Amino acid sequence: MSWFTKFLSSSIGQKVLMSLTGIFLMLFLVVHLLGNLQLLKDDGGEAFNTYAFFMTHNPLIKVISYSLYAFILIHAFQGIALWRKNRAARGNTRYAVSHTRSSERASRNMAWLGIVIFIFLMLHLWQFWLQMKMGVLPPVEVPAYDHPVQNLYIPVAEAYQNIFYVLFYVICMVVVGLHLWHGFWSAFQTLGLDHRRYTPLIKLVGMVYSIGMAVGFAIIPIWMYLAG
Repeated sequence: MSWFTKFLSSSIGQKVLMSLTGIFLMLFLVVHLLGNLQLLKDDGGEAFNTYAFFMTHNPLIKVISYSLYAFILIHAFQGIALWRKNRAARGNTRYAVSHTRSSERASRNMAWLGIVIFIFLMLHLWQFWLQMKMGVLPPVEVPAYDHPVQNLYIPVAEAYQNIFYVLFYVICMVVVGLHLWHGFWSAFQTLGLDHRRYTPLIKLVGMVYSIGMAVGFAIIPIWMYLAG
C-alpha cells in the first residue's frame, strides 16, 4: 500500500478529502447560482436556455461536470463513513456529558443535513438534468446559436408554479445553508488554516456565503411562483 493510499484511508486523509471536495462544490454553487439567476429575466427563458446549452455542450464544462458528479459521491460517502466512524468511537461516552458544545452538535448534524441535501440533489437531477440528457424537451430558438436548443425553461417554470415544490425547495435551501455554514470554516480548519487571528474572519465569510447561497437559490422559485 502506497503512502498516498495509507493517507487517504486514515482519519486525517478522509477529512482532508472531505474538505477539498467540499471546497470544490462550494465554488460550483457560485457558478450554478449565477446561471440559475438567468431564470429571473423576463425573456421567456431565452437567457436560461442559452446558459443551459452552454453548460451541457462545452467540452471543458462537461469534463468539470463529470468531475463534479464524482466529487459529490465522494463527499457524500466519505461524510457518512466519517460520521459512522466517529459515532462508533464515541460509543456510550456520549452519555457521560449532558451538555455538549454547539460545534460538536453541529458536526454530528452535518451527516443528517448532508443526507437531506443528497436526496434533494438526486430528485433535482432526475427532474431536470435527466430530461435534458434524454432529449425529451421541446426545441426552442435562441439568438446565441444558429440551431434549436432544448427548452429546459419549461419544466423548471412548471415546477416553480407548484406551491408544494416551492416550499420543499426553500426548506432544502435552508438545509443547504446550515450545511455550508458549518462546512465552510470546518474545511479551512481541517486544512490547517485555523488561526485565532483569522478564524473569526473565516467564520464571517462563511456565514455571509452560506446565507447568500441559500437566499439566492431560494428566491428564484419564490419569485417565479409569485410572478406566475
